[in-house]
Amino acid sequence: MATDDEIIRKRLLIDGEGAGDDRRITTLLKTFLKWCNSSDSEERDSDATYQKIQLQLAQCEFAIRKTQTVFEMNELETENYEKIYDDIEQSITHAYEEIASCKTELQQAKRIRRNRQEYDALAKVIAKHPERQETLKQIEELEKELNSFTETKESLLSKFELRQKQFHLLINTIHELQRMLEEDKTDSDAEQPSNSGAEGSVMDTS
Repeated sequence: MATDDEIIRKRLLIDGEGAGDDRRITTLLKTFLKWCNSSDSEERDSDATYQKIQLQLAQCEFAIRKTQTVFEMNELETENYEKIYDDIEQSITHAYEEIASCKTELQQAKRIRRNRQEYDALAKVIAKHPERQETLKQIEELEKELNSFTETKESLLSKFELRQKQFHLLINTIHELQRMLEEDKTDSDAEQPSNSGAEGSVMDTS
């Protein structure tokens, strides 16, 4: 004989989402016992009663398969959400790393700017010296170097701004996904009572 825990487990599995499946199995059991305990041999041999029991049994089996299918779908959906969450966490970590790198590059750009200012001051001092040709050549080289530093600085600043925009976009995407998940959960909670009532009314009619 089955233990109390096994009986409760089977009843919960059959009842599914509380949509009247437990009432089905109770009705099936009553019909079967009535058929077995019937003193009328004609009624016991009735094909209609047998077909009715078969139909009720098929309905119970369908309810079990439906519950199992819903459970498996929920498991797959949970795994999918966990994967999305892991991907988002990795993206956030990567974004923080990129921001830290951009901050370092920005500090470097600031140092380049200070160097440029120092080079400008030095160039003015050099320009006052008598050897014009050599001095002008040195100034030209310094200006090329300063131009290179300026381009590097602008490139770093552009990259930093791009990373900031990407990070803000990622944060907005995360908030939108959280909102969608909350709406899905709310819709799922709202659909359960309505589905339960619909299935119960269908079985009462049959």
